[in-house]
Parts: sequence; C-alpha cells; structure tokens
Amino acid sequence: MTTIQTNTLPEYPYGSARTMVHLRGLYLRECFDAWKQAEEDGIMLPETDDPGYVSLEKLLAHVLKADRGYLIWICEKLELPNPEIEPVPPLDVIAVQADGYITHLIERWRTPLADVEEERFYKQEYVSNWGVRYCIDAMLEHAVMHPILHRVQLQELLEEQSGE
Repeated sequence: MTTIQTNTLPEYPYGSARTMVHLRGLYLRECFDAWKQAEEDGIMLPETDDPGYVSLEKLLAHVLKADRGYLIWICEKLELPNPEIEPVPPLDVIAVQADGYITHLIERWRTPLADVEEERFYKQEYVSNWGVRYCIDAMLEHAVMHPILHRVQLQELLEEQSGE
C-alpha cells in the first residue's frame, strides 16, 4: 500500500481540508497501483459509450485530468492563484509519465488551500463543470472519492478476469 506523509502538508485553518488533500493524493496513488496491475494483467474494460473508458490509457487520463480539474475549479471559485498544474501527459506516453505526473499533482495540491478559512469551504455553493452545485468541501470530498471509485472498479475487473 502506498503512503503519503501527512507531515509534508502545512497546517490548514480547516483541518478537514488538509485531511482531504492528503487522502486524495493517497487514493490517487492507490488507483494508479491498481491501474498498473490491470495493465500488466491485460485487463479488458467493459464496453461502454463513455469515451473515458475505451482503454486503460483513457481511463488513467480521465482520473488524472479530473484530479487536475478539481483543484483548478476550487482555486477559481475561491479566487486563489492558478495552481499551475501541468496538462495530463498524452495517451501515448501516459503509462510511463503517470508516476511523475501524480507526484506533480500531489505537490501542486499541497498549499493552495492552506490559508483558506474554514467557512469558505462550506458557506457558498458553486456550479461544477458538469452542472452540479457543490460547496468547496463537497468538491474536496468528490476529489477524494473519485480515485477510490476507479480503483475499486479496476480491482473488481482484476478479480473477475483473473478468475476466468
């Protein structure tokens, strides 16, 4: 199991935000571990009309792009400086660059929210890029759960397809 040291994060006025920033990095790494195992085992994704699930590379890009997008959205809504996150690596190199890119994401997430007062996390709602209203706290929870969702999906596929 991958671990991320919480002591690398600064103190936040809102400790729950600090914890969620920590957890989303941890679960992003765990999702990538499951993805690497799925790739190594030649796991086939189920057929779907969703373009984010047509290949393992597209799925990885989806997870990484979402993680990038959550922080950019949060910073925009809170009128914080742009977190300057690099774009997701192209599909043809994503498998070899993902580990370094995840490290970059974790690093870029460390400090933007470190000085935000607690009430700014839940006092106001904003419309997400997909049209759902979220307070910042709820978007952070979404950012934590997203890689967990895809890790579990990959683990289930690994179990199903390795048993065939």
